[in-house]
Amino acid sequence: MAESIIEEQMEIPAGDALDVFGQFDMNAKKIERAFHTTLVERNGILRIVGPESGVRASKDCIAQLAALAQRGEEISEQKLNYIISLAMEDQSDVMTELDGDLICHTINGKPVKPATLGQKKYVDAIRSNMITFGLGPAGTGKTYLAMAMAITAFRADEVGRIILTRPAIEAGEKLGFLPGDLQSKIDPYLRPLYDALYQIMGADAFMRNMEKGLIEVAPLAYMRGRTLDNAYIILDEAQNTTPAQMKMFLTRIGYGSKVVVTGDMTQKDIPQGSVSGLDIASRVLRKIDGIAFCTLTSRDVVRHPLVQKIVEAYEAYEKAASGNRGGRLNNKGKRRAKS
Repeated sequence: MAESIIEEQMEIPAGDALDVFGQFDMNAKKIERAFHTTLVERNGILRIVGPESGVRASKDCIAQLAALAQRGEEISEQKLNYIISLAMEDQSDVMTELDGDLICHTINGKPVKPATLGQKKYVDAIRSNMITFGLGPAGTGKTYLAMAMAITAFRADEVGRIILTRPAIEAGEKLGFLPGDLQSKIDPYLRPLYDALYQIMGADAFMRNMEKGLIEVAPLAYMRGRTLDNAYIILDEAQNTTPAQMKMFLTRIGYGSKVVVTGDMTQKDIPQGSVSGLDIASRVLRKIDGIAFCTLTSRDVVRHPLVQKIVEAYEAYEKAASGNRGGRLNNKGKRRAKS
């Protein structure tokens, strides 16, 4: 049975209308397409016409966009898409919960906070556990949010230092062919960590703390033989560790420390056929109290919307390829059974 067509009205402050509806009404048009409604604004009054469920969802979306505009926040395409997806699931109130979870501000004053429900669960897990594994595709904020949490804890004197590490594994290129000394060869692999530190903490503060030994950015191999007390430790790109490296790293942890391990199981640079330390850890450690595993998905991608589509396309391709391989194996098994 078709839904009845209804009309509802809501006020939109004149100063927020442009931000809410977007340039050339792009935001409004996207909401109309998503919920099969019509939005007409006149003199600060918005009329929403369409099926009852669509009108309700459209109204929720507009209310969330208006709240963002009133706080002076940028309404990006990614944020609009996420608000629409929440409204489709009748979860619009989630945005209010996310907005209240401020982690810190960047050096330019931009607030750092979880942008999706998955990111919120990830941040909460970091707060509540000694060791947190953040798993998910590129662009989901795994490293950036962990870095923001580390800097916040460091500024509040909850830890005495920050240690950032990642395995120096080549992505199709060999370290030995890069020019310069060992540090020059390693720096490109640590650059994403430097970039996040500069953005949140500022280059000057970072350099001062690094010179004092309070912030350390180093390859994973440098962690062997150390005991890491009173530190916030982030292991990035953990999918490229060996099982021995992962065990070595996790057994370095001392008193008063907190650890975040991030990785994307779909982007391994280790030799083909090798076992990832992250794979083994996720199987061995899941039932231990104080260790949390958070899996982010393509819905949590906060980079350009095209990145989300790329991640989803690769997920679909890999799922189909895996299914085809399974089908071929089953067929072979049947043939062998007949012979």
